[in-house]
Amino acid sequence: MLVLLPPSEGKASGGSGPALDLAGLSLPGLTQARERVIDSLVTLCEGDEMKALEVLGLGPKLRGEVLRNLELREAPTLPVAELYTGVLYDALALGTLDKAAARRASRSMLVFSGLWGALRPTDRVPPYRLSMGVRLPGLGALPALWRTALDAALPELAGGGLVLDLRSSAYTPAWRPTGAVAGRTATVRVLHEREVDGVVRRTVVSHFNKATKGRLTRQLLEAGAQPRTPAQLADTWRDLGWTVEAQPPAKRGTPWALDVVVSEI
Repeated sequence: MLVLLPPSEGKASGGSGPALDLAGLSLPGLTQARERVIDSLVTLCEGDEMKALEVLGLGPKLRGEVLRNLELREAPTLPVAELYTGVLYDALALGTLDKAAARRASRSMLVFSGLWGALRPTDRVPPYRLSMGVRLPGLGALPALWRTALDAALPELAGGGLVLDLRSSAYTPAWRPTGAVAGRTATVRVLHEREVDGVVRRTVVSHFNKATKGRLTRQLLEAGAQPRTPAQLADTWRDLGWTVEAQPPAKRGTPWALDVVVSEI
């Protein structure tokens, strides 16, 4: 099983590990693209500060993020499992998993990133600020840059197993499963079901969507479940107490859609 996650804007303040070693990161086929993005980002942040803030989509109070990017090659690193601190990662709580579940996470999880392409939980990188939607000078749209490298690396990594795609919309253009891999891919939507004036209504949740996806992933890791198809994944979550509605692909080469229905958020 391969679990695709988005990053988060929230990150730990710093690490204590050695400086960045690009050659030591997983998915070595991404190294050249990683070097290009780092070079462009550092060059941007070395120049006019206001321009850097504008390109990165940051306000004046976040000048520290520009300085953080300047130090990417020298700053202390920390494992990806400790780096992200947003809602999804708070619910996932990788640092509190037992050893067996943590090993499963290291084998199955990939965190997508505008700077790194995709990372394993055990990869060590410094804190940074770069969203996938940023257009860096000389590189253009980041999803287009990453797509070529990820198209070459991820189908083999996915193998013949399930792909659970929990990424947000900004990160899906960087790699879209196709062909047989798409048929083994499941996307997830979280719906809040409640009664309003005697009528049962469902709405798509946003903030709690992330927390629910974090809990769904954690329970899979803790249970040691190894579903090989989207249908088996839906059954696994049902066995764990969730309400799941599965929609097979409308046509070949497209993923399954799983709706997880919650009554409390």
